[in-house]
Amino acid sequence: MKGRLPMGHVSSSSLLALHAIRLGGFVGTQAVADRYRMPPGLAESHIRDFRERGWISRFHFATDAGWSLTASGRRENERLLADELAECGAKPLVETVYRAFLPPNTRLVQACTAWQLTILPDGSIRDNDHHDTQHDARILAELSSLADELLPLTTELTDRISRFSGYHSRFSTALSQAADNPDMVTGIKNGSAHQVWFELHEDLLATLGIDRSLPSTP
Repeated sequence: MKGRLPMGHVSSSSLLALHAIRLGGFVGTQAVADRYRMPPGLAESHIRDFRERGWISRFHFATDAGWSLTASGRRENERLLADELAECGAKPLVETVYRAFLPPNTRLVQACTAWQLTILPDGSIRDNDHHDTQHDARILAELSSLADELLPLTTELTDRISRFSGYHSRFSTALSQAADNPDMVTGIKNGSAHQVWFELHEDLLATLGIDRSLPSTP
């Protein structure tokens, strides 16, 4: 159709289900389905297949239970991602975006640390109680600036591979709630800004097959 915008490559449902577990680290079946808006029955089917193949294991922590990748599942995930990059010819683009992502990533880590901790005049450190609204406002301004820088990067990725969609909107939504709920910046279970950013970082590393422990991957 004339004037229609190009669509990014659409990943297979199997890749998406396995990748959702990789990105979530420890997730339930519904979370696997929700991550890429997959029908729950399809997610359940993939999970049964992954378990039979030894790519995932079920773990229990207190009252929580969820799926995590095994070593072979992690290798399979990275193989599928590498094949997808080759099919799309997108590796140079993802590498370029990843390099551009690293400086903002350093600033994000610094901002999140400042959100959690306060340095007192005597040099001691305590938890940020968020009573200093000016201090918090400066951090939120920095995070909003990072959101602006994130948009063109995620747009480039999504235009090429559609599974990268949503990171910017999720990050911005979390920030919009931070004034009323400080956990939306650095919380670990509520779709916080840090959680979304960390997930994008993991997505880039997994897609490129980079070991997070390397010095070049802060």
